[in-house]
Amino acid sequence: MVAGVQIHSKAAEKAQAHVLTEDALAFLAALHRTFDATRRSLLVARESAQQRLDSGVQLDFPSETAHIRAEPSWHCVPPSPGLEDRRVEITGPTDRKMVINALNSGAKTFMADFEDANCPTFKAMLEGQVNLYDAIRRQIDFEQNGKPYKLTSNPATLIVRPRGWHLDELAHR
Repeated sequence: MVAGVQIHSKAAEKAQAHVLTEDALAFLAALHRTFDATRRSLLVARESAQQRLDSGVQLDFPSETAHIRAEPSWHCVPPSPGLEDRRVEITGPTDRKMVINALNSGAKTFMADFEDANCPTFKAMLEGQVNLYDAIRRQIDFEQNGKPYKLTSNPATLIVRPRGWHLDELAHR
C-alpha cells in the first residue's frame, strides 16, 4: 500500500485489485498531493464567481488571457485521429453492457461518462475503470440471459468524461 493512502471501502475488491495497483495509487497520491491545494482554492474562487454572477455581473473572458485572443495567428491543432467527425456521438454510463453497446452503436464516438451518467458509488467508479481497461484492450465481453455481448471489429472512438474535480471521493483518503 502507498504511504498515506487508505481505501475505506470493501466494495468491488476484485476491481480494486485490477485497477488500483500500487503504481496507480502512487500516481493518484502524487496528483492529490501536488494539486489538492490548487483544487481547493479553485473551488473557493468558483463560489466567489457564482456569487458575482448571482449579483448580476456578466460573464466575460479573463483579462489575463486577452493577449491570446488578440493574437491573430493563434489556432488550434487539428483533432486527433478518430475525433475528426463527431457529428454522431453517444454518451452513457460505464457499466459493462452499456460500454459494449455504445462502442458497437455505429456512432463515431462514445463518451463514457463517470459523472452525470454514472451512479456515484466507489464500486461503480472502479467497475467502470475495469470496463474501460478491458474495452481498450478489446477484452471486454458480457452475457445476459444467454445473450453474449462483445465488441465489433470497428468500435467507436472512446472518450472519457471523468468525475469533476469538485467532487470529493469519500472511499479513500
